[in-house]
Amino acid sequence: MATTLEFLRDYGVDIRTNGQRRWPEEIKARIVAESLQPGVSVNEVAARYGLRANHLSEWRSRARDGRLVLPAVEDDSFCFAPIVVSDGGGGADVPAVAGQLTKPDGLSCKPIEIAIGRVTIRVDGTTSSDRIAEIVRAIGARP
Repeated sequence: MATTLEFLRDYGVDIRTNGQRRWPEEIKARIVAESLQPGVSVNEVAARYGLRANHLSEWRSRARDGRLVLPAVEDDSFCFAPIVVSDGGGGADVPAVAGQLTKPDGLSCKPIEIAIGRVTIRVDGTTSSDRIAEIVRAIGARP
């Protein structure tokens, strides 16, 4: 089993003879990203890498200020929740599935409003759910 020093050297950490460590920016960013995960404490992550908690907190401050660029988050838990479209008139609800949205009686659907933050987009009620999903993803990707 590797010692802590061997482990850190494998990650590219420069460990001087006086014990000081020089951490590459990408390793700092990965450690900060790890500390930002839900349910993880700064102390826990700092101990895992042999850091002082206040040192890791300083790196987190640098990341908040934009002086340390964090790696992209890979979130595989992204999924769409099923929705039901209703005209509010007590008629039968129609599940929104891929393809065209239509009413069971053949009448056209009312316009759909997509409101995210200060942005509101109105689309025709017959817009496919695939297209609506594209719009929501495009808006959600903006800061």
